[in-house]
Amino acid sequence: MAEDDSAFGRARRYARVGASVGGLAAKLGAERMLGVKLDRSKHANDLRQALGGLKGPLMKVAQIMSTIPDALPKEYVQELAQLQANAPAMGPAFVKRRMVSELGPGWEKRFQSFDLQAAAAASLGQVHKAVALDGSALAVKLQYPDMASAVEADLRQLKLIFAIYGRIDPAIDTRHIHAEIADRLREELDYEREAAHMRLYGAMLADESEVHIPVPQDGLVTKRLLGMNWLQGRPLLDYKDAPQEVRDRIAYNLFRAWYVPFYRCGVIHGDPHLGNYTIRDDLGVNLLDFGCVRIFPPKFVGGVIDLYRAISTQDRALAVHAYETWGFAGLSNEVIDTLNLWAEFVYAPLLEDRPRRIQEMEQTGLYGREVAEKVHAELKKLGGVTPPREFVFMDRAAVGLGGVFLHLNAAINWHRLFHDLIEGFDTKGLEKRQAAALKAAEISIAPESP
Repeated sequence: MAEDDSAFGRARRYARVGASVGGLAAKLGAERMLGVKLDRSKHANDLRQALGGLKGPLMKVAQIMSTIPDALPKEYVQELAQLQANAPAMGPAFVKRRMVSELGPGWEKRFQSFDLQAAAAASLGQVHKAVALDGSALAVKLQYPDMASAVEADLRQLKLIFAIYGRIDPAIDTRHIHAEIADRLREELDYEREAAHMRLYGAMLADESEVHIPVPQDGLVTKRLLGMNWLQGRPLLDYKDAPQEVRDRIAYNLFRAWYVPFYRCGVIHGDPHLGNYTIRDDLGVNLLDFGCVRIFPPKFVGGVIDLYRAISTQDRALAVHAYETWGFAGLSNEVIDTLNLWAEFVYAPLLEDRPRRIQEMEQTGLYGREVAEKVHAELKKLGGVTPPREFVFMDRAAVGLGGVFLHLNAAINWHRLFHDLIEGFDTKGLEKRQAAALKAAEISIAPESP
């Protein structure tokens, strides 16, 4: 596909998506104003069909929305969760043009070999295998053409979907959710920033021998191209039927990969999608794709720990303090009780000092969906709530990883894993570790304030 063909492709693409979103607006409006019964399951399936053949940010947004409880009705979540990251790849002609535009004529001389066929294709870009001049294996990620304008157009579509949903169901004010997704998605377009995130994670996880981070390659990083060493591994679901001790070890390593950075440095990988890590033969974890990374103010992490302690000791005042630290405001006693229902669910595996599964009650559907529905219904009765934007990707990581641990049917002592990370916690110490990690990575990424 020629780069100058993209305008026509985008116009056709947005016509398809616009029609789906417009149809959603009309049908939901008729349901609300005229009492017309809408088959949400069928309409959600139609929406997935419209999005399923598309590259670009709207597909990425759909994947994100499928893992944030209460952002959209469950019928749409179940359909959007089926969208896969393996969109059809761009062909060799596109690849050659992109390589020339990013590395200049004669780019081939930087490699022993470069496979013009993509090894993997995702929503915003695709990955190619290559061999460096020293013989080492490389992964080179190339961004699809004109993604910046596609991001802005798709974020407008998302805002419209949220507005429609907000009119019929005001339990969750999605303004901050949209703002947070928008900022993270715009950051994902900057591959130089992603390379900085890799260096940051390399510094934070330097002592974790069973977690592996790719290293960006000098001379192979631009805004739209990212070269790194190739990490060999297998998909997590290959281990779904492995012996219990194997699945438990993988779960342990994934827990460390996500939460050592969060509790020690206030940083979280905000995209626990199954395609963003692979498992090595020794059961170590390759952590991949660092476009969606969130750096938190130390006090926000302190609020996460305060809420755990509040739930474990039934300290209501400490729970209120934790919610206020996060940025919830004007909370009534009834809203606090309702938020605690969700907190009790999320923290439940951490409260018991014994090996256990992440979710021991027999439940169906997505991880956390049943509890989220109950919380949602109560919040709707109480007039709704506005989640702070920092809450979005922290909650997404917890729910997304919970789903992974559910896939693995892992049974480990989450309590001890967690307490090992928070022992002796204080915000000043986290602030120092965060600053040291940023310095070691030779980057300056300021934490965002609530």
